[in-house]
This record gives sequence, structure tokens and C-alpha cells, in this order.
Amino acid sequence: MSKTAIIYWSGTGNTEAMAEAVLDGAKEVNPDTKFFTVSEITADEAAGYDTLILGCPAMGAEVLEEEEFEPFFTELEGKISGKNIALFGSYGWGDGEWMRNWEERVTSAGANLVNGEGVMANEEPDDEAKENCKKLGRDAAAL
Repeated sequence: MSKTAIIYWSGTGNTEAMAEAVLDGAKEVNPDTKFFTVSEITADEAAGYDTLILGCPAMGAEVLEEEEFEPFFTELEGKISGKNIALFGSYGWGDGEWMRNWEERVTSAGANLVNGEGVMANEEPDDEAKENCKKLGRDAAAL
């Protein structure tokens, strides 16, 4: 079992609710999983984990949150080769372009994208989205 961290940013609470569901799933298989908001950890500290479960909603024109999360991920991006990366986040418009772009950045950086794709929820996560988050947490934390 790898050293695992969940790191997220949330503005409205939707991605935070997803992060909590991811944590519930991860703790089922790896009780030592750590849980951070993006402001509580540096990219260098995050790079010390084998598995990172990252959460960020779509913002603006379907991009990652630009004040905290994007700078964090940009710095982390060069340090994730060979790591297991799982992605999740909420959105309120569009078709998930921000997630597809984020997935491409992860794989282009040489990381292993857990389950081949991220988990998305339109607005507040419903029961199905929360279950998908729990599964993502279990799958990632088991690596």
C-alpha cells in the first residue's frame, strides 16, 4: 500500500463534499491516508506521496481554480512522473473539458491516471457521484 494524500480546493463546498467521500473510501483500505486543502500543503510536500488524489472544480472557461490550485498543480506537475494520480471535481456548466485537459496533463507528465479518468459531479454531488468518489478513493489508496 502506498503513501496516499487527498488534496483539494473547493469554493462552494461541492468539491469538498466529494473530497470527504473520497476520504471515506480511501480510509477503508488505507487508514493512513492524509487529507489536505491545497493551502495546507506545498507541491514539494505533495511530491513525497506515492499516490495523490487531487480535487478541483471547473472554474471560468473550464479551467482549474487559478489563484491556489493551478499554481500548486503547475509546480507539482514536474514531480509526478511514475506516481499514481486520481482526479475529481465538480462543475456547473460545460461538458468536462477541464477534466479532460487535466487528465492529459497528468498522463503527459508520466503519471499513472487511476481508473483511466477522473470523477466529476454536476453541481452538488448526488448519491451516485459520492459512491463514485468512494470507489475512486478505495481504488487509489489500494495501490
